[in-house]
Amino acid sequence: MPKVKISLRQVSILTAMYLIGSAILILPSGMASMAKQDAWIASLVGMGFGFIILTVQWQLSRKYPETNLLSLSEKLLGKWIGKTVNLLFLVTLFLGGPAPVLHDVGLFMTVQMLPETPIQAIIYLFGLLVILGVRLGLEVLARSAELLFPWFLLLFISMSILLLSTIKWENAQPILESGVSPIIPAAISFVSIAFLPNIVLMIIYPGSVNRAEDTHKAVYIGSLIGGLVLFMIIALSILVLGPEVTARNQYPSYMLAKKINIGNFLQRIEAVMAVMWFITLFFRISLYIYAITIGLSQIFNIKNYQPLVLPIGWIMAMVSVFIYPNVPYETQFNEKTWGPYTITVGFLFPLLLLCLHFLRKKRPQKSKKSSNSA
Repeated sequence: MPKVKISLRQVSILTAMYLIGSAILILPSGMASMAKQDAWIASLVGMGFGFIILTVQWQLSRKYPETNLLSLSEKLLGKWIGKTVNLLFLVTLFLGGPAPVLHDVGLFMTVQMLPETPIQAIIYLFGLLVILGVRLGLEVLARSAELLFPWFLLLFISMSILLLSTIKWENAQPILESGVSPIIPAAISFVSIAFLPNIVLMIIYPGSVNRAEDTHKAVYIGSLIGGLVLFMIIALSILVLGPEVTARNQYPSYMLAKKINIGNFLQRIEAVMAVMWFITLFFRISLYIYAITIGLSQIFNIKNYQPLVLPIGWIMAMVSVFIYPNVPYETQFNEKTWGPYTITVGFLFPLLLLCLHFLRKKRPQKSKKSSNSA
């Protein structure tokens, strides 16, 4: 891994930006289609599940604070099995992470803002921006996040305040009309989009943090901030648009910004939502590519990860153009495949490594007891 160090504050900000990512625009629709007006309750339940998953993910990092997920895998599975598993892990991350998210950027822009522009142009331009950011390194990305995060919060808080006058509390009623059964699938959807992909961050830190032993605390703080932002977006979508409109619309939070109208003067400021989304998307895709490139350099013992950034970035851009042939295919993939995939990668994989750690820890103790008895 490159020898860089970032602060705990920067870890919290990067984690929050990564967690919010594309979820701020697409998550309310899926949750409203499952839980209807109780989607805000499902998001709170999902946050609870999410912190349980984070605890499993970061138990390993607390026991090995100076290393990363790929090094742990090699140590616990053996060198060659570990490298093979790590390579498969990175390939699945690439196909399930930056390429689909970059496709969402192009789809949103061509549908909502620039319908006459080819999707390839938007994808390649945004991909080029990500490549430049990743080549500059983690420290530059962290400092950029520190500069942009206050602006993101300012835009988000301003939009939330301006929407208060359009809230209709009856949209959230009746509460728990269908009982608890729709809450669990919606909460799992929340976790699969917001929290389970955080496994990517274990490739980057705690090895790149100046106080590695406290990294898990910074990750929890950033995850809490990101989770609360998503909860607010989901709740506002339900209260302002209603559950039916939220479920039918592909980008309900973008439509939410269109509802702002203060005295027929301050209106049509949906570009604010687009700017917020672009900020978080940039850091989500950049952290994906950074983690994949340093992971590949670690597997193949390449000292400098930077030569890998350009080819990986352009492969990402080309794959993102063709990864989803149409919107119904993407919807079906998200409903049937995304959940099991993220549970396997984000929960079962670190749980397996954690179990192997405890098994290897107990084995020397048993051998010591047998030698003492002899």
